[in-house]
Amino acid sequence: METSINIPETKSKSNGKALAVGVQQPNRGVKKGIAIGDFILRLCAMAATMGAAITVGLADQSLPFFTQFLRFQAQYDDIPSLVFFMIANSIVTAYLVLSLPFSVICIVRPLATTPRLLLVIFDAAAAGLTIAAASASASIIYLAHNGNPNTNWLPFCQQYGDFCQAVSGSVVGSLIAGTLLLFILILSAFALKRS
Repeated sequence: METSINIPETKSKSNGKALAVGVQQPNRGVKKGIAIGDFILRLCAMAATMGAAITVGLADQSLPFFTQFLRFQAQYDDIPSLVFFMIANSIVTAYLVLSLPFSVICIVRPLATTPRLLLVIFDAAAAGLTIAAASASASIIYLAHNGNPNTNWLPFCQQYGDFCQAVSGSVVGSLIAGTLLLFILILSAFALKRS
């Protein structure tokens, strides 16, 4: 003997949208918090790269040689790695300024993945450029401070102390900016993973 129970169909009020059981919507609050943190870190990195580029561009020191009319001068454009350093930090600063609207889009629309993915790609390039420029300049600054007795290179910074201090500070600022860009990459990757 078979028994059947007839259950009438009920219409859902979801306007044709299927509701999946067990699927959770991503947490908008967490993504918005990550986007706000990204924006703040982006502003800090922009300030660090801008400060590094301006400091190295203005680093200049003159020393008299025998007379007042004959002088030795140290400028950033005398050292090619410092020229690369200033150009790279200027490029990264310009990129960070241009990336701010995309970061704002990520705050307003925290579930949007396209602007965040675009930022991840360019943030990786900016981090690489910043760290490469800072590393190249750090090696030259190390030689300027300590010299190399094996090749008879004398320490440059004994005479040009102000110039070396300004350039050393800008290299530290650029390394801080590179670290901030790496944190931005980690935050963005975490936000994309939670999509």
